[in-house]
Amino acid sequence: MPSAPVTIPLPPAPAAIPAPAPSPSAADAPPRLQRGTKAFRDANRALFLGGFATFALVYCVQPLLPVFAREFGVSAAHSSWSLSASTAALALSLLLASMVSDRYGRTVTMSSALMASALCAIACALVGDFSQLLLLRVLLGVAVAGIPAVAMAYLSEEFDPASLGYAMGLYIAGNALGGMTGRVVTALLADYMGWRGALAAIGAVALLVALEFRRSLPPSRHFRPRAVRLSTLVSGAVGHFHDRGLPRLFLIGFLLVGVFVSVFNYLGFRLLGPEFGLSQSAVSLVFSLYLMGMFSSVWIGRLSDRLGRRRVLWIVVLTMLAGLVLTLSHAIPLIVLGVALLTFGFFGGHSVASSWVGRRALENRALASALYLSCYYLGASVIGSAAGWVWEAGGWPGVVAALGACLGATLLLSLSLRKLPALA
Repeated sequence: MPSAPVTIPLPPAPAAIPAPAPSPSAADAPPRLQRGTKAFRDANRALFLGGFATFALVYCVQPLLPVFAREFGVSAAHSSWSLSASTAALALSLLLASMVSDRYGRTVTMSSALMASALCAIACALVGDFSQLLLLRVLLGVAVAGIPAVAMAYLSEEFDPASLGYAMGLYIAGNALGGMTGRVVTALLADYMGWRGALAAIGAVALLVALEFRRSLPPSRHFRPRAVRLSTLVSGAVGHFHDRGLPRLFLIGFLLVGVFVSVFNYLGFRLLGPEFGLSQSAVSLVFSLYLMGMFSSVWIGRLSDRLGRRRVLWIVVLTMLAGLVLTLSHAIPLIVLGVALLTFGFFGGHSVASSWVGRRALENRALASALYLSCYYLGASVIGSAAGWVWEAGGWPGVVAALGACLGATLLLSLSLRKLPALA
């Protein structure tokens, strides 16, 4: 009788060991935005429009200050708070906006900020009293901080380093055009539509810009979210101030804008005074040279990409100093040339310094950008106010002497950066 076959159990096959996932490397990272690509053009268009809308929304009330004083029965100094409230809120909100962008992303923060700012501007046209206007302008300043605080970080993270200066210059050109448009167009519209119609129109344009901004801005591909912690913010700020280059760049931004704002604040008093007796319209034509910033920021940004920021920054500071000295002249053509050189140098210097901050900060770039811009707006307030006291005590020669000392310090800082070792 045949015996049943004997089955010998085999040991189970060992489980397959999964191959380790390849570690990310620089070669695996998505490419950065480069010239000649559609994404590069889309990003530049979106950021240009975002910078334009930001400055148009902030400065659109400046020509309406006398109208507010008459409409709401407040003093001229009180009416100026419709602008100061926004700029102060903007300066104080920059660090908060950078923290939000670190947690929720660059593109969503900027898109939301631009949309909220446009809605606040439209709401300003519906206020019933001056206190409501001030409240909405404060909210607008808080909201709009999400653009300048984050844009430089987005540029530094997403753009190819060889094109960063050009892209930063184009963004700042949008700022220059927006600042001029907010001042000039609002004044013109107010003559035909009233101040409420003018603010509503600016807000409506900003709303359309916000929609186009959200549609065309490419998503962040090099951003990594991080938890928002106060300790992280403090340690990041301390790290930036321990860097050998960033504090000097922050101080350069403080001094550059302080000098520029002071000239535009107080030269008008001299031109309107008995020495020249120009009309307000003639003075406004002189200050339309502000638009030179559109050209200089892009051209100097591109030049810094080609020659290096170390070789360009001190030259544009020297250009500002030459322009400032020319404003001492008693000939209108030389004063106009001086204002042109000063404006050219300022926007070029701001373009170089701000892009250098983005390149220098290897970590917490949004925080570095926010610190730079906080110093930037602080310089406009501190030096711009102090120059007024100098004007009352020493006239225009005293203002030029004080601002010349500021530019001298800026020149020394710029030359010291030429010796700064580059980061790996």
